Amino acid sequence: MTTTHGAPPRSGWGRLPLAVPAGLGIAFIILPLLALFVRADWANFAEHLSAPVVGQSLRLSAITTLATMLVVWTLGTPLAWLLARSEHPLTAWARALITVPLVLPPVVGGVALLMTYGRRGVLGAWLESSLGITIPFTTVAVVMAEIFVAMPFYVISVEGSMRSLDRRYDQIAATLGASPVRTFRTVAIPMVLPGIAAGSALAWARALGEFGATITFAGNFPGRTQTAPLGVYAALERDPQAAIALSLVMLVVSVVVLGALRTRWLR
Repeated sequence: MTTTHGAPPRSGWGRLPLAVPAGLGIAFIILPLLALFVRADWANFAEHLSAPVVGQSLRLSAITTLATMLVVWTLGTPLAWLLARSEHPLTAWARALITVPLVLPPVVGGVALLMTYGRRGVLGAWLESSLGITIPFTTVAVVMAEIFVAMPFYVISVEGSMRSLDRRYDQIAATLGASPVRTFRTVAIPMVLPGIAAGSALAWARALGEFGATITFAGNFPGRTQTAPLGVYAALERDPQAAIALSLVMLVVSVVVLGALRTRWLR
């Protein structure tokens, strides 16, 4: 009997040792998500969705994430451009520092923000004594926590798009008399809009789901610092069905974000 080298297997049995752990991995992720749908009280879902904790936390999340994105766009886009175009030896270290929040436990980020802007913090003590400004446990603290965890997602995504942009466009713009700022504004940004959109979606989703840094730096006060994730946490003890309803809303939002990113990341 002869065999053909390199021929594909005639049956799927050879993949079974791989399919079993792969299926278990998928089930481990999918089953908890399905459990939300199974345990939801669909007959009274609208009533649970109208619970005060749901409306307040979603409204606050909408406001704070919008403010977060305005800051992220304003600061993160020029930062991504400079990282993409810089050839300085320290650029790699700057990029590494910027990405630290990606791997840093969020609660550690909250502690770091508290040590910086708290009443006895490095800058917070001066802000309170000189200007009478107190940041912790306010809505501003929520926005700052969201910026801290979300900006790296935006910068890394947009920097990748800007780095792939041919540098000859910069040279052509310079020969036409365009300044670096004008080149950035009129050439770079229009050409990397898909990357900016993808980075914005990732950063917004990360800001929406932020929990650890927020509860540590801003607390969990309804109507002031209680965002959607904190609302789920608070409602889980008093009104589990409201917590499930709010969780389902955030799950749907996450799926929508993934759908928006499917052409860029899900390939």
